[in-house]
Amino acid sequence: MKTIYLDNAATSFPKPDTVSKAMVRYVQEVGAPLNRSVYGSAQEAELVTLSLREQLKRFFHFPERATHVILTPGNTYGLNFVLKGYLRPGDHVIVSSMEHNAVMRPLLQLPEVTFDRVPADRDGFIDPAAIPALIRSNTKLIVMAHGSNVSGAVQDAEAIGAIAARRGIPFILDGAQTAGHFPLDFQRFQLSALSVPGHKGLLGPSGIGALLLTDKFAKALSPLIAGGTGSASDSEYLPDALPDRFESGTMNLPGIYGWEAAMTFLSDQGIDKLRAHELALTKRFLNGIRNIPHLRLCGPDHTDNRVGVISLDFLNRDNAAVSFELEQRFGILVRCGLHCAPSAHRSLGTFPKGTVRFSLGYVNTAADVDAAVAAIRSLV
Repeated sequence: MKTIYLDNAATSFPKPDTVSKAMVRYVQEVGAPLNRSVYGSAQEAELVTLSLREQLKRFFHFPERATHVILTPGNTYGLNFVLKGYLRPGDHVIVSSMEHNAVMRPLLQLPEVTFDRVPADRDGFIDPAAIPALIRSNTKLIVMAHGSNVSGAVQDAEAIGAIAARRGIPFILDGAQTAGHFPLDFQRFQLSALSVPGHKGLLGPSGIGALLLTDKFAKALSPLIAGGTGSASDSEYLPDALPDRFESGTMNLPGIYGWEAAMTFLSDQGIDKLRAHELALTKRFLNGIRNIPHLRLCGPDHTDNRVGVISLDFLNRDNAAVSFELEQRFGILVRCGLHCAPSAHRSLGTFPKGTVRFSLGYVNTAADVDAAVAAIRSLV
Protein backbone atom coordinates (compact mmCIF):
# COMPACT_ATOMS: atom_id res chain seq x y z
CA MET A 1 0.00 0.00 0.00
CA LYS A 2 1.25 3.43 -0.91
CA THR A 3 1.63 5.70 2.13
CA ILE A 4 0.82 9.39 2.40
CA TYR A 5 2.98 11.22 4.93
CA LEU A 6 1.02 13.90 6.80
CA ASP A 7 3.16 14.29 9.92
CA ASN A 8 5.36 17.19 8.85
CA ALA A 9 4.77 19.09 12.11
CA ALA A 10 6.81 16.34 13.79
CA THR A 11 9.50 16.28 11.11
CA SER A 12 9.48 17.01 7.39
CA PHE A 13 9.62 14.04 5.02
CA PRO A 14 10.93 13.40 2.49
CA LYS A 15 13.89 15.75 2.53
CA PRO A 16 15.29 17.19 -0.69
CA ASP A 17 17.70 14.72 -2.32
CA THR A 18 20.55 17.18 -1.90
CA VAL A 19 20.31 16.86 1.91
CA SER A 20 21.24 13.18 2.12
CA LYS A 21 23.82 13.57 -0.65
CA ALA A 22 25.58 16.35 1.25
CA MET A 23 25.58 14.32 4.47
CA VAL A 24 26.97 11.22 2.75
CA ARG A 25 29.61 13.32 1.05
CA TYR A 26 30.77 14.71 4.39
CA VAL A 27 30.95 11.26 6.00
CA GLN A 28 32.65 9.56 3.05
CA GLU A 29 34.82 12.30 1.57
CA VAL A 30 35.42 15.09 4.11
CA GLY A 31 35.27 13.81 7.68
CA ALA A 32 37.23 16.73 9.13
CA PRO A 33 36.45 18.47 12.45
CA LEU A 34 35.29 22.04 12.78
CA ASN A 35 37.44 24.80 14.26
CA ARG A 36 40.28 22.43 15.19
CA SER A 37 42.52 22.04 12.15
CA VAL A 38 43.69 24.00 9.11
CA TYR A 39 44.19 21.37 6.39
CA GLY A 40 42.08 21.54 3.24
CA SER A 41 39.10 19.40 4.22
CA ALA A 42 38.86 21.13 7.60
CA GLN A 43 38.78 24.51 5.83
CA GLU A 44 35.98 23.20 3.62
CA ALA A 45 33.97 22.23 6.71
CA GLU A 46 34.50 25.75 8.06
CA LEU A 47 33.22 27.29 4.82
CA VAL A 48 30.11 25.08 4.69
CA THR A 49 29.35 25.97 8.31
CA LEU A 50 29.80 29.66 7.56
CA SER A 51 27.51 29.30 4.53
CA LEU A 52 24.82 27.78 6.76
CA ARG A 53 25.09 30.64 9.26
CA GLU A 54 24.94 33.22 6.47
CA GLN A 55 21.92 31.56 4.86
CA LEU A 56 20.04 31.48 8.18
CA LYS A 57 20.95 35.13 8.75
CA ARG A 58 19.47 36.12 5.37
CA PHE A 59 16.45 33.83 5.61
CA PHE A 60 15.29 35.35 8.92
CA HIS A 61 16.36 38.97 8.20
CA PHE A 62 18.77 38.80 11.12
CA PRO A 63 20.62 42.10 11.58
CA GLU A 64 23.63 40.85 13.56
CA ARG A 65 26.78 39.19 12.24
CA ALA A 66 26.68 35.53 11.22
CA THR A 67 28.77 34.79 14.34
CA HIS A 68 25.58 35.38 16.34
CA VAL A 69 23.83 32.46 14.62
CA ILE A 70 24.51 29.73 17.17
CA LEU A 71 24.18 26.13 15.98
CA THR A 72 22.49 23.92 18.56
CA PRO A 73 21.54 20.23 18.87
CA GLY A 74 17.93 21.27 18.19
CA ASN A 75 15.18 23.75 19.00
CA THR A 76 14.54 22.31 22.47
CA TYR A 77 18.19 22.87 23.33
CA GLY A 78 18.05 26.43 22.06
CA LEU A 79 15.05 27.25 24.23
CA ASN A 80 16.71 25.64 27.25
CA PHE A 81 19.87 27.66 26.58
CA VAL A 82 17.80 30.86 26.72
CA LEU A 83 15.55 30.06 29.68
CA LYS A 84 18.17 28.49 31.92
CA GLY A 85 21.00 30.74 30.81
CA TYR A 86 19.16 34.02 31.30
CA LEU A 87 16.62 33.67 34.10
CA ARG A 88 17.49 34.04 37.78
CA PRO A 89 15.56 33.38 41.03
CA GLY A 90 12.81 35.93 41.47
CA ASP A 91 12.36 36.57 37.74
CA HIS A 92 8.96 36.52 36.02
CA VAL A 93 8.16 35.34 32.48
CA ILE A 94 5.15 35.76 30.20
CA VAL A 95 4.22 32.87 27.92
CA SER A 96 1.05 31.89 26.05
CA SER A 97 -1.34 29.11 26.95
CA MET A 98 -0.36 27.43 23.64
CA GLU A 99 3.25 26.66 24.56
CA HIS A 100 5.00 23.39 23.78
CA ASN A 101 6.73 21.48 26.57
CA ALA A 102 10.04 22.69 25.11
CA VAL A 103 9.22 25.94 26.93
CA MET A 104 7.07 24.77 29.82
CA ARG A 105 9.25 21.97 31.16
CA PRO A 106 12.42 24.09 31.42
CA LEU A 107 10.40 26.83 33.13
CA LEU A 108 9.00 24.37 35.66
CA GLN A 109 12.56 23.24 36.42
CA LEU A 110 13.19 26.78 37.68
CA PRO A 111 11.00 26.80 40.82
CA GLU A 112 12.07 30.28 41.86
CA VAL A 113 11.01 31.71 38.50
CA THR A 114 7.30 32.53 38.08
CA PHE A 115 5.28 32.87 34.91
CA ASP A 116 1.87 33.92 33.62
CA ARG A 117 0.11 32.51 30.58
CA VAL A 118 -1.66 34.78 28.10
CA PRO A 119 -4.92 32.89 27.45
CA ALA A 120 -5.78 31.75 23.95
CA ASP A 121 -9.21 31.49 22.37
CA ARG A 122 -10.78 28.26 21.11
CA ASP A 123 -8.79 28.49 17.86
CA GLY A 124 -5.47 28.98 19.64
CA PHE A 125 -4.95 32.73 19.12
CA ILE A 126 -3.93 35.07 21.92
CA ASP A 127 -4.82 38.75 22.09
CA PRO A 128 -1.57 40.75 22.35
CA ALA A 129 -3.54 43.49 24.12
CA ALA A 130 -3.80 41.15 27.13
CA ILE A 131 -0.02 41.16 27.64
CA PRO A 132 0.56 44.58 29.31
CA ALA A 133 -1.71 43.70 32.25
CA LEU A 134 0.51 40.69 33.00
CA ILE A 135 3.79 42.62 33.01
CA ARG A 136 5.38 43.06 36.43
CA SER A 137 8.41 44.96 37.63
CA ASN A 138 10.37 41.66 37.60
CA THR A 139 9.21 40.46 34.17
CA LYS A 140 12.43 39.51 32.39
CA LEU A 141 11.25 37.66 29.27
CA ILE A 142 8.29 37.25 26.93
CA VAL A 143 8.50 33.81 25.32
CA MET A 144 6.01 32.68 22.67
CA ALA A 145 5.47 29.80 20.28
CA HIS A 146 4.99 31.58 16.98
CA GLY A 147 2.83 28.83 15.50
CA SER A 148 0.86 26.19 17.39
CA ASN A 149 1.80 22.57 16.77
CA VAL A 150 -1.79 21.67 17.72
CA SER A 151 -4.13 24.21 16.10
CA GLY A 152 -1.88 25.75 13.45
CA ALA A 153 -2.69 29.26 14.71
CA VAL A 154 0.12 31.79 14.18
CA GLN A 155 0.45 34.55 16.78
CA ASP A 156 0.90 38.21 15.88
CA ALA A 157 4.62 38.34 16.62
CA GLU A 158 4.95 41.89 15.31
CA ALA A 159 2.38 43.21 17.80
CA ILE A 160 3.90 41.21 20.65
CA GLY A 161 7.38 42.43 19.75
CA ALA A 162 6.22 46.04 19.76
CA ILE A 163 4.80 45.65 23.28
CA ALA A 164 8.00 44.00 24.50
CA ALA A 165 10.17 46.70 22.94
CA ARG A 166 8.16 49.51 24.55
CA ARG A 167 8.61 47.90 27.97
CA GLY A 168 12.27 47.00 27.40
CA ILE A 169 11.63 43.26 27.83
CA PRO A 170 13.49 40.73 25.64
CA PHE A 171 11.13 38.88 23.28
CA ILE A 172 12.02 35.25 22.50
CA LEU A 173 10.28 33.44 19.65
CA ASP A 174 9.94 29.67 19.26
CA GLY A 175 9.85 29.20 15.49
CA ALA A 176 9.41 25.42 15.52
CA GLN A 177 6.21 25.38 13.46
CA THR A 178 6.68 28.50 11.35
CA ALA A 179 10.32 28.49 10.20
CA GLY A 180 10.17 27.50 6.54
CA HIS A 181 6.36 27.72 6.48
CA PHE A 182 5.66 31.37 7.34
CA PRO A 183 7.73 34.54 6.81
CA LEU A 184 9.84 35.20 9.90
CA ASP A 185 11.47 38.62 10.22
CA PHE A 186 13.81 39.01 13.21
CA GLN A 187 14.01 42.78 12.85
CA ARG A 188 10.33 43.46 12.22
CA PHE A 189 9.36 41.28 15.19
CA GLN A 190 11.93 43.13 17.37
CA LEU A 191 13.28 39.86 18.73
CA SER A 192 16.12 39.32 21.17
CA ALA A 193 16.37 35.64 20.25
CA LEU A 194 14.88 33.23 17.74
CA SER A 195 15.14 29.47 18.15
CA VAL A 196 14.42 27.11 15.24
CA PRO A 197 14.82 23.41 14.49
CA GLY A 198 16.55 22.26 11.33
CA HIS A 199 14.39 19.21 10.70
CA LYS A 200 10.87 20.61 10.27
CA GLY A 201 9.92 23.31 7.78
CA LEU A 202 13.59 24.06 7.11
CA LEU A 203 13.89 20.55 5.61
CA GLY A 204 17.20 19.60 7.19
CA PRO A 205 18.14 16.52 9.23
CA SER A 206 17.24 16.01 12.87
CA GLY A 207 19.68 16.72 15.68
CA ILE A 208 20.47 20.28 14.67
CA GLY A 209 18.94 23.71 15.19
CA ALA A 210 19.88 27.35 15.49
CA LEU A 211 19.61 30.09 18.07
CA LEU A 212 19.87 33.62 16.67
CA LEU A 213 20.92 36.13 19.34
CA THR A 214 21.26 39.90 19.40
CA ASP A 215 24.61 41.00 20.72
CA LYS A 216 22.99 42.59 23.78
CA PHE A 217 21.07 39.45 24.70
CA ALA A 218 24.05 37.19 24.03
CA LYS A 219 26.15 39.17 26.50
CA ALA A 220 23.50 38.62 29.19
CA LEU A 221 23.26 34.88 28.53
CA SER A 222 25.27 32.37 30.57
CA PRO A 223 26.42 29.30 28.58
CA LEU A 224 24.93 26.05 29.88
CA ILE A 225 27.60 23.86 28.28
CA ALA A 226 31.35 24.42 28.65
CA GLY A 227 34.24 22.60 27.06
CA GLY A 228 36.62 22.65 24.14
CA THR A 229 35.88 25.10 21.35
CA GLY A 230 39.10 24.86 19.35
CA SER A 231 39.78 28.51 20.21
CA ALA A 232 41.57 30.24 23.10
CA SER A 233 43.09 26.88 23.96
CA ASP A 234 45.61 28.54 26.25
CA SER A 235 42.82 29.24 28.75
CA GLU A 236 40.60 26.99 30.84
CA TYR A 237 37.87 29.62 30.71
CA LEU A 238 35.27 29.82 27.96
CA PRO A 239 36.07 32.43 25.30
CA ASP A 240 33.83 35.48 25.08
CA ALA A 241 33.74 35.46 21.29
CA LEU A 242 30.69 34.15 19.45
CA PRO A 243 29.76 31.61 18.26
CA ASP A 244 32.44 29.71 20.25
CA ARG A 245 31.06 30.77 23.63
CA PHE A 246 27.88 28.77 23.01
CA GLU A 247 29.26 25.95 20.84
CA SER A 248 31.47 23.83 23.09
CA GLY A 249 32.22 20.30 21.98
CA THR A 250 32.30 18.59 18.62
CA MET A 251 29.69 19.95 16.23
CA ASN A 252 27.21 17.85 14.25
CA LEU A 253 28.97 18.21 10.91
CA PRO A 254 26.88 15.69 8.94
CA GLY A 255 23.87 17.70 10.14
CA ILE A 256 25.54 20.98 9.19
CA TYR A 257 26.25 19.73 5.66
CA GLY A 258 22.71 18.44 5.28
CA TRP A 259 21.09 21.59 6.64
CA GLU A 260 23.26 23.84 4.48
CA ALA A 261 22.00 21.92 1.43
CA ALA A 262 18.41 22.24 2.67
CA MET A 263 18.75 26.01 3.14
CA THR A 264 20.11 26.30 -0.40
CA PHE A 265 17.04 24.40 -1.63
CA LEU A 266 14.71 26.67 0.37
CA SER A 267 16.40 29.81 -0.88
CA ASP A 268 16.10 28.61 -4.47
CA GLN A 269 12.39 27.78 -4.00
CA GLY A 270 11.54 30.94 -2.08
CA ILE A 271 9.40 31.15 1.04
CA ASP A 272 6.55 32.81 -0.90
CA LYS A 273 6.24 29.88 -3.30
CA LEU A 274 6.35 27.30 -0.51
CA ARG A 275 3.80 29.23 1.55
CA ALA A 276 1.41 29.59 -1.38
CA HIS A 277 1.56 25.83 -1.99
CA GLU A 278 0.89 25.03 1.67
CA LEU A 279 -1.98 27.53 1.92
CA ALA A 280 -3.65 26.09 -1.18
CA LEU A 281 -3.50 22.59 0.30
CA THR A 282 -4.69 23.83 3.69
CA LYS A 283 -7.67 25.60 2.12
CA ARG A 284 -8.52 22.45 0.15
CA PHE A 285 -8.34 20.34 3.32
CA LEU A 286 -10.48 22.75 5.37
CA ASN A 287 -13.10 22.99 2.63
CA GLY A 288 -13.11 19.20 2.29
CA ILE A 289 -13.89 18.53 5.94
CA ARG A 290 -16.43 21.32 6.31
CA ASN A 291 -19.84 20.03 7.41
CA ILE A 292 -18.67 16.47 8.08
CA PRO A 293 -20.78 15.35 11.06
CA HIS A 294 -19.31 14.19 14.38
CA LEU A 295 -16.03 15.95 13.61
CA ARG A 296 -14.57 19.00 15.30
CA LEU A 297 -11.83 21.13 13.78
CA CYS A 298 -9.56 22.29 16.62
CA GLY A 299 -8.15 25.47 15.16
CA PRO A 300 -8.95 28.21 12.63
CA ASP A 301 -11.34 27.28 9.80
CA HIS A 302 -9.56 29.72 7.48
CA THR A 303 -6.05 30.23 6.12
CA ASP A 304 -5.34 33.64 7.67
CA ASN A 305 -2.41 33.53 10.12
CA ARG A 306 -2.15 29.77 10.20
CA VAL A 307 0.13 27.00 9.01
CA GLY A 308 -0.81 23.62 7.55
CA VAL A 309 -1.30 21.93 10.93
CA ILE A 310 -4.87 20.62 11.12
CA SER A 311 -6.11 18.95 14.31
CA LEU A 312 -9.36 17.01 14.36
CA ASP A 313 -11.39 15.53 17.19
CA PHE A 314 -13.53 12.56 16.12
CA LEU A 315 -16.48 13.04 18.45
CA ASN A 316 -17.99 9.57 18.07
CA ARG A 317 -14.75 7.63 17.75
CA ASP A 318 -11.60 7.04 19.76
CA ASN A 319 -8.96 9.30 18.23
CA ALA A 320 -6.19 6.75 18.71
CA ALA A 321 -8.26 4.10 16.91
CA VAL A 322 -8.87 6.56 14.06
CA SER A 323 -5.16 7.24 13.76
CA PHE A 324 -4.44 3.50 13.65
CA GLU A 325 -7.10 2.90 10.98
CA LEU A 326 -5.83 5.78 8.87
CA GLU A 327 -2.53 3.94 8.53
CA GLN A 328 -3.81 0.37 8.36
CA ARG A 329 -6.70 0.94 5.93
CA PHE A 330 -5.62 4.00 3.98
CA GLY A 331 -1.83 4.32 4.34
CA ILE A 332 -2.17 7.82 5.80
CA LEU A 333 0.46 8.65 8.43
CA VAL A 334 -0.60 11.17 11.09
CA ARG A 335 0.00 11.84 14.78
CA CYS A 336 -2.52 11.29 17.54
CA GLY A 337 -2.45 12.51 21.15
CA LEU A 338 -1.46 15.62 23.04
CA HIS A 339 1.55 16.53 20.87
CA CYS A 340 3.71 17.57 23.86
CA ALA A 341 1.47 20.58 24.47
CA PRO A 342 -1.05 19.86 27.26
CA SER A 343 -1.66 23.54 27.95
CA ALA A 344 -2.64 24.09 24.31
CA HIS A 345 -5.16 21.26 24.53
CA ARG A 346 -6.65 22.78 27.67
CA SER A 347 -7.09 26.04 25.74
CA LEU A 348 -8.72 24.20 22.84
CA GLY A 349 -10.93 22.02 25.06
CA THR A 350 -9.32 18.76 23.90
CA PHE A 351 -7.51 17.73 27.09
CA PRO A 352 -6.93 14.89 27.93
CA LYS A 353 -8.31 13.22 24.79
CA GLY A 354 -6.04 15.01 22.36
CA THR A 355 -6.50 15.22 18.61
CA VAL A 356 -5.65 13.52 15.34
CA ARG A 357 -3.17 15.87 13.68
CA PHE A 358 -2.66 16.14 9.92
CA SER A 359 0.29 18.35 8.96
CA LEU A 360 1.17 19.29 5.40
CA GLY A 361 4.58 19.59 3.77
CA TYR A 362 6.16 20.90 0.59
CA VAL A 363 5.85 17.59 -1.30
CA ASN A 364 2.21 16.95 -0.47
CA THR A 365 -0.31 17.26 -3.30
CA ALA A 366 -3.98 17.94 -3.84
CA ALA A 367 -4.42 14.20 -4.34
CA ASP A 368 -2.95 13.58 -0.87
CA VAL A 369 -5.45 16.01 0.65
CA ASP A 370 -8.36 14.46 -1.23
CA ALA A 371 -7.35 10.98 -0.07
CA ALA A 372 -7.19 12.18 3.55
CA VAL A 373 -10.61 13.86 3.34
CA ALA A 374 -12.14 10.73 1.80
CA ALA A 375 -10.63 8.58 4.56
CA ILE A 376 -11.98 10.93 7.24
CA ARG A 377 -15.48 10.72 5.75
CA SER A 378 -15.26 6.95 5.68
CA LEU A 379 -14.10 6.69 9.28
CA VAL A 380 -16.70 9.10 10.64
